[in-house]
Amino acid sequence: MQLQLGLSEKDQTNLIQFLYELEKWNRTYNLTAIRSIDDMLIQHVFDCLAIVPSINAYEECHKTGFDLIADVGSGAGLPAVVLAISRPHSQVISIDTVEKKTAFVQNVANRLGLVNLQVRHDRVEKIKDIKANLVLSRAFASLEQFVDLSSNIVDDSGTMAAMKSKQLESEIQVLGHRSDGWNVHQVDEIRVPEMSAKRYLAWLQRKQDD
Repeated sequence: MQLQLGLSEKDQTNLIQFLYELEKWNRTYNLTAIRSIDDMLIQHVFDCLAIVPSINAYEECHKTGFDLIADVGSGAGLPAVVLAISRPHSQVISIDTVEKKTAFVQNVANRLGLVNLQVRHDRVEKIKDIKANLVLSRAFASLEQFVDLSSNIVDDSGTMAAMKSKQLESEIQVLGHRSDGWNVHQVDEIRVPEMSAKRYLAWLQRKQDD
């Protein structure tokens, strides 16, 4: 694989098993519009794995550690399940409001023995007992909505990051015009194996008082 993540044989097996579970559950519960397991591999698993090098590089560059990662609007565990498998040293919380999706992620955690993966069926803006080092989203909402709904679960020294495929510049401008809260301070271009479409990871930090 082009990402050079050094995944163990067990990690690779778990990712494949996750795909099989997703394809099986999807027939009944309609968890994703993507039906083909081959397309799921590229558009879901590869897409989520592709952010791991950026997360690792951000930790190293900013001398920080993402021990607790919260995935907001996680859906079928994307990227929560992928991160829990590829970063076993991190605790990962998958948060979603749709019960069938959280049930699926809990099933995956149980079947694969992912002791570092927790599941929350809740609205993120109502959660008061989570303080994550990194709060992450994928196809969840605009950057402004992401901040408004999810910044309450970020640790005081934590950060936020959003996986994006389009409308990035306009969303960055909207967020930048606000005098409070957060701003985008780094954007990584993500290269996804077998995919020509562009992907980005936008990193957000708290605005500093003047």
